[in-house]
Amino acid sequence: MPPGKRELARVERQLITTLTDACETAKGEIKGFTWLTHTADLNKLIETLRITWVFETQADKKLAEVNAKARIFELTAMALNEANIDLTPSDLTVRFDSEEECQRTHHGDWQKRLAKGN
Repeated sequence: MPPGKRELARVERQLITTLTDACETAKGEIKGFTWLTHTADLNKLIETLRITWVFETQADKKLAEVNAKARIFELTAMALNEANIDLTPSDLTVRFDSEEECQRTHHGDWQKRLAKGN
């Protein structure tokens, strides 16, 4: 039997809490990192979950992709594990983006940008 609305809401709340913890940790460790968000169809969470780590500039984003990717994947894995979500972070589930690029291509409209999957 698929999970009900209450169970899905509980899973989402737990994911938000654990990702917030990862975000706060990363702010103190990773240069240029500003925030993160996630998108998912909760009925198909494992297949659709996308976590976007947002940096101030494209330069910060590129530097993080080289120097901090392993740490970002580690923080993501810890958050997923703490939320009891059985998913290993990968390039499919974890994305890097920047405020600078969103401003340039979507005039700062993150909702529109995330809907397109950048």
